Amino acid sequence: MDRFVGGPGLFANVVNETFEFYRWSWSIRDKRVDNWPLMQSPFPTLVISTIYLLIVWLGPKWMKTREPFQLRSLLIIYNFGMVLLNFYIFKELFMASKARGYSYICQTVDYSDNEYEVRIAGALWWYFISKGIEYLDTVFFILRKKFNQISFLHVYHHFTMFTLWWIGIKWVAGGQSFFGAQINSFIHVIMYMYYGLAACGPKFHKYLWWKRYLTIMQLIQFHVTIGHTAFSIYIDCPFPKWMHWSVIFYATSFIILFGNFYYRTYKMPKQPVKNGKITNGVMANGISKSENGLVMENGKKKQKEKAKGE
Repeated sequence: MDRFVGGPGLFANVVNETFEFYRWSWSIRDKRVDNWPLMQSPFPTLVISTIYLLIVWLGPKWMKTREPFQLRSLLIIYNFGMVLLNFYIFKELFMASKARGYSYICQTVDYSDNEYEVRIAGALWWYFISKGIEYLDTVFFILRKKFNQISFLHVYHHFTMFTLWWIGIKWVAGGQSFFGAQINSFIHVIMYMYYGLAACGPKFHKYLWWKRYLTIMQLIQFHVTIGHTAFSIYIDCPFPKWMHWSVIFYATSFIILFGNFYYRTYKMPKQPVKNGKITNGVMANGISKSENGLVMENGKKKQKEKAKGE
């Protein structure tokens, strides 16, 4: 017991080693981003992410007795705005890395103030910020009472991407980091284009038969990321190894979760609706549209009411 109370005991050693590791890791940070918004400390990012989790928990409770908001105009502006932001990120990463002669096989981090290196770091910072903006995806689902869309995959994906990318920007805003962000921003251009068109109304829905291929593209992305990272480890690319292994673990978790989503959504046999419920799936908010324009609620027909904001 004495080793855990004061003196040079085990607890004191752990505290000292933790402090030394923190001081060492802070000394090798990317000093170029020190004064960029949200980058002085991890606490603002952690606070935003904590507020997000509270909204996920409390939001549905708050909306339970309220009518859903339609938010069509807002959703159109938001989704096409995200198309532009992600296209900008993709364009900056592609053009600056090409001008700088980046390798898609192995690229170390250059912490210099070279014009193109700063552009790449800036694009990666915007990529990090875009993941915070994407928290609005969940807020809009809650306001529209699309609670079935707020799955574990949805929350895990949004929470971890914004929170963990703070680490990437703080220490490795360049080098190998550009590869995954470039691919992901390109896919998000297509994804938000889909959601933007879907928000424009039913007249566009007949052109949106390709939703399942978005999930396939995401799954391909994760496999490519794992392959790229594993090869980097194999050739001993001078990039933090713990980050390489973390990326492999992280991408594997997404393959499992997105693969399960794809199977449940597109492969699992659908069962007919019984008493307002689907036996092997989830019906949005317990409501489904019937062919005659009425609303099915708890197995009873009810005249459709306009949602707030419509």
